[in-house]
Amino acid sequence: MMAPAWTTARLVLALLVPLALAACGGGYNGSVQCAPYARSVTGLHLSGDAAGWWRQSNGVYAHSQTPRPGDVLVFRATSRMPAGHVSVVRRVVGPRAVLVDHANWQPGRVEHNVPVVDVSRRNDWSAVRVWWGPSRAIGRRIYPAYGFIEPLSAQLAGLS
Repeated sequence: MMAPAWTTARLVLALLVPLALAACGGGYNGSVQCAPYARSVTGLHLSGDAAGWWRQSNGVYAHSQTPRPGDVLVFRATSRMPAGHVSVVRRVVGPRAVLVDHANWQPGRVEHNVPVVDVSRRNDWSAVRVWWGPSRAIGRRIYPAYGFIEPLSAQLAGLS
């Protein structure tokens, strides 16, 4: 015997609504976005689109053009990434290379130890290339970036 259409619709809604809320609320099971992920890892009290974090953090958190573990790399908004992007620096590999943790670079995934390379002319992290897992190589696209936001916990611990 088949369930009435309204019962099936309720069941579908009951299953889909929590999944949709996990996507915008920062659930980490395949639907996480970069900003909620970075916020949960760093403790930064910032909200909204990733690209807006730079302006929003001005005067609240330290900004830098030099990466340190725990810092948040803020990507500018572009036509391909209208909300921008944020990544958390895990390790500095060299003056122009870091490993980051971030979410949703590959849609719906959290990735760890992802190489990011500074390709800016002034060595100021204003232009970067990011590892693209499916191709197993640094991506060809160059992404504009603002720089790094330093979480208060790093400042208070004297890590800056």
